[in-house]
Amino acid sequence: QVQLVESGGGLVQAGGSLRLSCAASGHTFSGYFMGWFRQAPGKEREFVGSIMWSDGTTYYANSVKGRFTISRDNAKNTVYLQMNSLKPEDTAVYYCGIRRIESQRYNYWGQGTQVTVSS
Repeated sequence: QVQLVESGGGLVQAGGSLRLSCAASGHTFSGYFMGWFRQAPGKEREFVGSIMWSDGTTYYANSVKGRFTISRDNAKNTVYLQMNSLKPEDTAVYYCGIRRIESQRYNYWGQGTQVTVSS
């Protein structure tokens, strides 16, 4: 019954900012990680970052650390990905996913949202 819906993608110039949202429904998420991934054409899906729902602990890929920030709104069951200092290599479809803390597998995924960064 879990559903995840990403939004907020679009076209932005290099150096600009964009905020993605992932709205979750159908469950309580206190025992879960929520993660952001991205996939560019011809490349494997890449981990961007994640947040532990219960305490807000975050993890980031080295490629985005210092530029991207993950946060959550408990009341709205929504996770955000704030992207600053965007680079053309950030261009990809961005997905959110969810997994149990005790699992290493993300069991649910959103449909993705396109982010395009022009030079």
